[in-house]
Amino acid sequence: MIVHFIAIGGSAMHNLALALHNKGYVITGSDDTIFEPSKTRLDVKGLLPEVFGWFPEKITKNLDAVVLGMHAKADNPELLKAQELGLKIYSYPEFLYEQSKHKTRVVIGGSHGKTTITSMILHVMHYHDRDVDYMVGAQLEGFDVMVKLTDDNDFMVLEGDEYLSSSIDRRPKFHLYKPNIALLSGIAWDHINVFPTYKGYVKQFEIFLDSIVKGGSITYNEEDIEVKRIVDASENAIRKLPYQTPKYSVVNGQTLLETPEGLLPIEIFGKHNLNNLAGAKWICQHMGIDEDDFYEAISTFKGASKRLEKIAVSNNSVAFKDFAHSPSKVEATTNAVKEQYQNHTLVACLELHTYSSLNAEFLKEYKGTLDAADVAVVFYSPHAVEIKKLEAITKKQIATAFERDDLIIYTNPDDFKQFLFLQDFNNKALLLMSSGNYGGLDFEEVKELIF
Repeated sequence: MIVHFIAIGGSAMHNLALALHNKGYVITGSDDTIFEPSKTRLDVKGLLPEVFGWFPEKITKNLDAVVLGMHAKADNPELLKAQELGLKIYSYPEFLYEQSKHKTRVVIGGSHGKTTITSMILHVMHYHDRDVDYMVGAQLEGFDVMVKLTDDNDFMVLEGDEYLSSSIDRRPKFHLYKPNIALLSGIAWDHINVFPTYKGYVKQFEIFLDSIVKGGSITYNEEDIEVKRIVDASENAIRKLPYQTPKYSVVNGQTLLETPEGLLPIEIFGKHNLNNLAGAKWICQHMGIDEDDFYEAISTFKGASKRLEKIAVSNNSVAFKDFAHSPSKVEATTNAVKEQYQNHTLVACLELHTYSSLNAEFLKEYKGTLDAADVAVVFYSPHAVEIKKLEAITKKQIATAFERDDLIIYTNPDDFKQFLFLQDFNNKALLLMSSGNYGGLDFEEVKELIF
């Protein structure tokens, strides 16, 4: 097959292009700009466009399919040409479904935890040499690519994102996969630029439940009230299999998981991650991994990239970087680090960087999320608010939203950096939460603070 990618440089798109190239497809593509690591990874495989930009002449009748990335707008010249020629145009999730429609599809959904749970499942499968197709939203240790597609594997494991599919397909991605085996980890309002009401956001998960094939199953976190409510209410003819956080303890900074064979030391920590582990265990069992083999494999799992990633450690201090930005993730991550390092002073820093987090109306969702921190810091860029064309927010609004009198707030990257570099990190745990980089913070320099 000859497949053309419009916006080939995206994180998801370039991984799909690489997967199809590895499968033997002929791949072409365009983009107006491509950043690292996508640029180098495409170049190594000979897939990097020679010139950046949009070129309608690349769109010809001999193309078997066109894959449209989220970055490409509805008036994209290549898209318009493809529509004019009547070519088959797929969104990213549509094409993944086409590649997996004859397989058993395992879809991991939820507002939080889906990347980690998907990563856990893939780690266990890899550990036991069980080859599966997959799509995951993070680079995993031991895996060369984030998307793998074959003709032979029985299972396809998919991280089920609720964000939109493309500029001409406004359905959430996870509505298109039609899972045989599904998991729902939790529901916490996010993406308010697309789902402006909580009710509208929750509706997307109800549709997801309805999309599970008849006779399939939903493994769900029964500790999440909203998840339990919509699963109980679903009239889809599927099996409903609840899970909950397993028993565990923290001894001298080591998390011990209670198993039928006794206490098991594990690399990950935090109640939310133990809850994720419970969900992953049930999915792996659905896929033919018995309980003992799951525990053996999961004890070596160190976490997904950018999820509670330990970036530095010394005899009495430690630093973590985490992708957390939504309220539920910020609270869970902050609580996890404090629980694991109870005898350390926790300095928790959060960058408000996403559309939702910089929305004045949404800010109130952050109430109490940093309460577990001994020192709580929020950084945001007024320029980022302008770029996103949002109403300006003030330090007072942020302080009021978090309901913490001693909250430290910075809007200047240099001031925030100076704060960090003047800290004495003796007996402290540093947690840096952001989907950005605090206006240009060099994390390699931060590591030096700990040693």
